[in-house]
Amino acid sequence: MNRPPRPTPATLAMTVLLSAALLFPSLTRAQAHGGGQNESGFVPPPVKPSPPPPPPKNIASAETWVPFPGPPIVPQSRAEAKNPPSPPVMFTKIQSKFSPIDWSVYPNDLPMLLKNMKESVDANFDYEVRRWAEVSPEPDKNPILYRTGHFRFSMTAAERAKMRKYLLDGGFILFNTGLGSLPFYRSAAEELKVIFPEAQLQQLSADHPIYHSYYDIGRVDYYDGVRKGGYRSSAPHFDGITINCRTVAVISRYGLSAGWAGKGADAYQCYKEESARRLGVNVMAYATAQRAWSKKAVNTLEFVDSEAAYAGKMFIGQAMYDGEWKTRHKALSILMRQFNRSTDIPVKYGHKEFRLSAPTLFETPLLYITGHEQFKLNINEAKMLRQYLLNGGTVFAEACCGRQGFDASFRKILRGVLPGKELAPVPANHQIFSYPNNIERVGVTHALAAKLKNQSSVRPHLLGIKIDGHYAVIYSRYGLAGGWELSPNPYSHSYDASGATALGQNILLYAITQ
Repeated sequence: MNRPPRPTPATLAMTVLLSAALLFPSLTRAQAHGGGQNESGFVPPPVKPSPPPPPPKNIASAETWVPFPGPPIVPQSRAEAKNPPSPPVMFTKIQSKFSPIDWSVYPNDLPMLLKNMKESVDANFDYEVRRWAEVSPEPDKNPILYRTGHFRFSMTAAERAKMRKYLLDGGFILFNTGLGSLPFYRSAAEELKVIFPEAQLQQLSADHPIYHSYYDIGRVDYYDGVRKGGYRSSAPHFDGITINCRTVAVISRYGLSAGWAGKGADAYQCYKEESARRLGVNVMAYATAQRAWSKKAVNTLEFVDSEAAYAGKMFIGQAMYDGEWKTRHKALSILMRQFNRSTDIPVKYGHKEFRLSAPTLFETPLLYITGHEQFKLNINEAKMLRQYLLNGGTVFAEACCGRQGFDASFRKILRGVLPGKELAPVPANHQIFSYPNNIERVGVTHALAAKLKNQSSVRPHLLGIKIDGHYAVIYSRYGLAGGWELSPNPYSHSYDASGATALGQNILLYAITQ
């Protein structure tokens, strides 16, 4: 029996383009060829969309701490007929350069999400629809940006600069991958890497606050299309860019909008309705709380790094690795400046950043390592770290914000670098808790207090590994860097500012005097 010839890649690409033109007549010719329809993993919009609902009228933004509702309604005279004030805007849905077939397949996604929020968590907010040019760079005017789509896209240099300013000033953006369409997902990832070249786009681990900001979300329900696409986990899949302990941008690998709109189907690569709704509530809670915190934190400390004054002096090293190796941009500099001012050590210390494979490693008496998420060292880096420790160097590490991903990775790395040695608690009577600061108890963040059965202060807890009688590794399971900057993240499992600073100074003194 003769079988028809197998189509060539060129024939398949042409078939996809012709199908797109038939299914989506509203696409321009340029869009049909540049929207990623011929890329692997493209998922077309399922239906031709209805026109998007008109944007709400008389919208004004407001500072509201989720999950509490918006401002109370002002009492009105019975004789005066007035409409109640509009609730504050929380989401701004961004129109893409494509037709609504891309960004408004589900025009009721945000309206239904906000309706469910009002009914389930008593949070009354509104939304608006804008072109990117109409979006304000001031986060107060559009707190959460929402960009959904199926097609490949790109931003101009001016749009990227505007996005960067908006996000650094306290804004937040959620990219929703329409039914898991990979061209859109890849585009969002590529754009974020250009906007934030200094940061690492990473999948958010299970203990990220965005999964626990309102609901505790460990497992979610997916439609069968996700499983058929090869994803087997029951955990949510968000990727994010984190700057100074605040995740400013999130990409949802699988679709949220169909679930919000109640239009899911078995074949779709998306979350089921209840999971999508809970994730939406958490996004709003996280973004709102972080925006309020970032506004407060930015005014907490005025600091000018004066390391130039210490040029040519001894320095503390910070380890760079593939991942989020720098969680707070000023923290170590602030700690060392305070240390230099408050101690009688005649030599002033600055700091440098380098890979563990660099010869500079052996020039520093103390190496600082931190992070949020999981990470790895290559064979050469692990070998160099082992040699550094055996030569008498000291590693000072912290799991920034008390995050589990870094904690698990750091412990695993140490087992490979120093086989047979395990982290053990530093005794409470050790000198590291006595000089230059006598530390018996330290304050903790509200999140850590709740984890520790509502203890507002605790005995400091450090772990260490000894080599030749001194601690070659000193590790804090709880966050310190946020305290050094006087602004620990409210979701973090961290010591407060005074406790973190005292511990940091004591560790520095111990390391450089051994």
